[in-house]
Amino acid sequence: MIESRSQKLILALVALVVFAVVVVGIHTIFTARYPGLNDFMSRWEGARAYWIDGLNPYGEQASLNIQTRIYGRAVVQGEDPGYFAYPFYTVFLVWPLVYLPYAWASAAWMALLAASLIGSLLLLLNLLRWQPSAPLLAALALWALFFYFSARGLILGQPGTLVVFLEILAIWGLARGQNRLAGAALALSTLKPQMGFLMVPFLLLWGWRARRRSFLAAFAVVFGAALLASFIFLPSWLGDWLAQLSLYPSYTALGSPVWIVTQYYLGLGSLAEYAVTAALAGWMLWAWWGVLVGKKDTRLLWTLALTLTVTHLIAPRTATPHYVVFFLPLVFYFSRLARWWWGGLWVALLLAALVLLPWLHFVATVTGEFEHPTLYLPLPFGILLLLWPTRRMWWRFGGEFAV
Repeated sequence: MIESRSQKLILALVALVVFAVVVVGIHTIFTARYPGLNDFMSRWEGARAYWIDGLNPYGEQASLNIQTRIYGRAVVQGEDPGYFAYPFYTVFLVWPLVYLPYAWASAAWMALLAASLIGSLLLLLNLLRWQPSAPLLAALALWALFFYFSARGLILGQPGTLVVFLEILAIWGLARGQNRLAGAALALSTLKPQMGFLMVPFLLLWGWRARRRSFLAAFAVVFGAALLASFIFLPSWLGDWLAQLSLYPSYTALGSPVWIVTQYYLGLGSLAEYAVTAALAGWMLWAWWGVLVGKKDTRLLWTLALTLTVTHLIAPRTATPHYVVFFLPLVFYFSRLARWWWGGLWVALLLAALVLLPWLHFVATVTGEFEHPTLYLPLPFGILLLLWPTRRMWWRFGGEFAV
């Protein structure tokens, strides 16, 4: 036991040193020269305005402070106003960084997001019981960092990357019997509610059915503490946050991928969008029924992959950096492909294609500062189309899945 604790301590110290070196490197090469990470800037300045200036992060002055840091002035018509727009308990997460100069704070945040990407990959490899060779593991790590959706999240400082890590940590924790860890991670993943608004209730219902009381208790304690602390520190936060969310459609051009197909391209109107959304939700609920009522736990991982896919197809607004959530199905398919003849080579070639093609798509279609709407479509719809014909592959693996 003592030796084990010593090893863990040494490993933790090594990880801390590596993290510090990465932060210094990012600061020196990137953030000190090129201030950015605007998705993080809005959260950082909102939290800084609260902790240091005593301002409401949802208020006009805090919003003006954010805009001044990003644009050097107040926004004009058609620009993203950069509102704080997150649950108030985000200020507790960002709090340690608000006392640092922004260049250092953003370097630390980018390092944290990079660690989240690598951590998500390692958790999935363990979850799927896949031990790739050292060269293939290195290729997977490079893919995890330079995949278009991952890299864009790093450049923007997108908190959704951290949310995906927490979601995967929750799934891994449930599979490995780490119920308290899973509950705490799932609660913290509500930092960006639209990314888990379907997965969170599904896992809570499954936890209730599977009698994972410690999982449910941990979720309730952490989520309850976050809400309670938020109301103590800013009693008006919920109304203020919802008011900012209500403004979201006024400065965003695109809706969900389903909206992009049915309305933006096909011009079929809201009824068609609602019909497709209902069909996808119905398929997902059928899968939920099989797990929750039919007690077919071998389908749990597949149902989670389907739930996350449907989430990012129908959520009123998503962002391409959120697509790192598709690490779950992609790594699953990589692990199956690796079993083929010359499987490692095929996986390496597929990784190269997955890095190269979305970047070429972006470069070929980008207009000014905006991604083309087609960038939102291939990955989620492609995964959706794969999930049905490969479902039995998932279910067979689910027979080995320790739930």
